[in-house]
Amino acid sequence: MKIAINEIKVTAGRRKASLTGIDELVRSISEVGLLNPITIDADHILIAGLHRLEAAKRLGWTEIECTVCGLDGLQAELAEIDENVVRTALSTIEYGELLERRREIYESLYPETKAGLSQAAGMNRAVGKHVSDKMSPTSKSFAQDTAAKLGVSARTIERTMQTMKGLTQETRDVFHNFPDYKLSQSNAGKLSRLDPKKQKTAAILLASGQIRSVDEYEPEQGKSPQKAKQRKEFLEIVAELKDPTKHVPIDSELLLSDYRGMVCEVRQRMDSYRQPYYEEAVLSLSRTEVDELQSLTDFCCEMLQNFVKQVKEGKWQRPD
Repeated sequence: MKIAINEIKVTAGRRKASLTGIDELVRSISEVGLLNPITIDADHILIAGLHRLEAAKRLGWTEIECTVCGLDGLQAELAEIDENVVRTALSTIEYGELLERRREIYESLYPETKAGLSQAAGMNRAVGKHVSDKMSPTSKSFAQDTAAKLGVSARTIERTMQTMKGLTQETRDVFHNFPDYKLSQSNAGKLSRLDPKKQKTAAILLASGQIRSVDEYEPEQGKSPQKAKQRKEFLEIVAELKDPTKHVPIDSELLLSDYRGMVCEVRQRMDSYRQPYYEEAVLSLSRTEVDELQSLTDFCCEMLQNFVKQVKEGKWQRPD
């Protein structure tokens, strides 16, 4: 049935719609129409279909096709989570946290699933539900139900939940404070296996670009124990400086340490470009590409020189 768009309510605190997702839907709906109605409850509160609703508004619609559903409370939230997980671009942490909430809801609605499939039928009978020993619709484990909804394997869901279980709240908060950083599933897994006391430091180093892999935070193979220890101590100082959750007083020694680290990283990257596997790429550069290399190099040199000049003249200032 069609409902006036201005009668549909979107609850506060709901995850915001992705602008990219809305743009894609506007193009699709304008070409082929609305293939799937949005879902609302009896009070016209939106359960699922925020992106479709926003796309309809952009198209100037005053009404939209709706499915009125009797879901309430936890079931409505479960439907909303499923839509967000499937349709929205989520970070690794956001995705994991939504699945955590989904498990809470699912196991509240179907408590028999907590004990596993082998005991589900017996528990149903114990609470007065006369079911056979065969699997009932409510006896699917959380991992199996979620996997079916998302089109992945149950093992994938289990690995994600295991990773999230191992991540401390402080570690998660780091990535909430660095929203532009894309945490990989691999690094998330490695973080979750670190000592909880080390996780936040490694997370800050990753999110601030000081290291590319959690492996770099641990002693590197092939280096002396003393050098490995010195590097780790240096990285921990950098992590303290980059911690987005607190203000750290920075003195001249810490500034120089951070600056040395930046120069060292640039030198290491430049050394890597001289390795044999780059030779063919370097020799095949066009004149235009060489000019771009020169332009980028001049830009970097100018930034460094301007910074030092400002320091010398006592006119240090933030860039616009």
